[in-house]
Amino acid sequence: MIALIQRVSEASVTVDNEVIGDINKGLLVFLAVEPDDTQAKAKRLAERVAGYRIFNDENDKMNLNVKQAGGDILVVSQFTLAADTSSEMRPSFTTAAKPDFSNKLYQYFTAQLRDKGFRAPTGEFGADMKVALLNDGPVTFTLTV
Repeated sequence: MIALIQRVSEASVTVDNEVIGDINKGLLVFLAVEPDDTQAKAKRLAERVAGYRIFNDENDKMNLNVKQAGGDILVVSQFTLAADTSSEMRPSFTTAAKPDFSNKLYQYFTAQLRDKGFRAPTGEFGADMKVALLNDGPVTFTLTV
């Protein structure tokens, strides 16, 4: 399971010209599921995302997590993060999990964040989404479990 997280001042996801999820300050999470992922891995990754300290404290050091910073988390499925990019000039997606399996773990991951008290809007799994963001920093990290 792979999460590309970005600290944002704002972010939104649009499907068919309609904004279906948006946040102000917080994290934009692009999430990819791989075939060997489990609910335990999804739960652990949600804990890491929620607890990862990438917001600045009063001394301008990255010491605060998203909850301490008063932020929300927007979660967008992105199977392309699981692509095998090691050969030639075209990605292979054989390393990404099948859609039904991925969607279940994507929903489970998001539920874990909501259980921790976050407002966690999402994109629409499998849809053609337009994601807009204002990266704060820029600050971007890849987390895996």
